[in-house]
Amino acid sequence: MKRRFPLILVFIFGILGILPYYMPHATFQGFDNSLRNDFLRILSAFAIVLGLVSLMKVHFNKIKKHRENWQYSYVLIIGFVISGFIGVFGGVEGGGILPTSIGSFHFDIDSLYQNIMVPLGSTMFALLAFFMASASYRAFRVRSLESALLLGAAFILMIGVLPLGDKISPHLPSFAQWIMDIPNVASKRGITFGIALGGLATSLKIILGIERSWLGGKE
Repeated sequence: MKRRFPLILVFIFGILGILPYYMPHATFQGFDNSLRNDFLRILSAFAIVLGLVSLMKVHFNKIKKHRENWQYSYVLIIGFVISGFIGVFGGVEGGGILPTSIGSFHFDIDSLYQNIMVPLGSTMFALLAFFMASASYRAFRVRSLESALLLGAAFILMIGVLPLGDKISPHLPSFAQWIMDIPNVASKRGITFGIALGGLATSLKIILGIERSWLGGKE
């Protein structure tokens, strides 16, 4: 029953999620709106609590067993406790029951986001540029006809977007834009179609009970 009941739920709610796209009746549409706006929000709240408890459990075990980089688990736990405290008592934009501040830093989620999360995100994207440059260097090695075409297209695009490209040839920027608009878009659409078909096949396998690895076992 531990496996059959989740399979039944997935089948029922999977069918209920599909029907409104093919039955525009007001009854189905109203039920779908209630399911998505009310039921899924409640389910998401429980999922967040479960995810946070699992996250804390993993990092407490990591600290207890002194696994690799266990010291950084302290940073996560301390950050979680402080941000949770500020979120509960400080509100979103200072509207909570905690009006105190340290200098220009106010105890609210918006200040926490703007002063910590935004700079950390900028740092991550700045580091990502160096990793992309390193990956591009390895990917653009001419070892086959396909890699040669990739290298040529990348070279044309890089030169075409620079002012130097217009000085080399007035047609170079327009040719670079043509590469972006025609071959690039065509390949992106092919990848999108493949992802959509793969997602459809996987969804049907899960709804029909063929794919059961999400239950924690192969049977």
